[in-house]
Amino acid sequence: MMDRRTTLLALAALPFATACTPAWQRPYRGPEVTRIIVQKSARTMYLMNGDKALKAYHIELGFDPLGHKQFEGDGKTPEGVYFINRRKDDSDFHLSLGISYPNDRDRAFAKEQGKSPGGDIFIHGGPNSWSRKGKDWTAGCVSVTDKEIEEVWRMVRNGTEIVILP
Repeated sequence: MMDRRTTLLALAALPFATACTPAWQRPYRGPEVTRIIVQKSARTMYLMNGDKALKAYHIELGFDPLGHKQFEGDGKTPEGVYFINRRKDDSDFHLSLGISYPNDRDRAFAKEQGKSPGGDIFIHGGPNSWSRKGKDWTAGCVSVTDKEIEEVWRMVRNGTEIVILP
């Protein structure tokens, strides 16, 4: 009798536990995101399932967005094929999904020039401790709103390809 009562109480409490869980921590049950496409010139990011766009977002980029990121501090957002390789829920920018820049080619080019390629490139939300001003304000990252990064965080898995186009 006690086991049945305990089970019923646990089932009754389930909706309340889900309601207390932040949206970005809830499981995503939709189609798999197989690729992310960023079109820098259009300031648009697409979450793709095969050839179908599941979602599109307006984005902000690095403060000097034209061209491929080559060096630390250049303010450019990388171009090319990378992967989502890490997640930070304690970042300075709400939530952050790491982009695998720099790759071996990026590091080799920067080394030939006697410079650092930089790093810590993410898709992220807004800053936690200050206000962004104007457009294209990041140091080279791709930024969306806090609500949007929560959705992207749920939908995108580590290992997902990201193609960043000029």
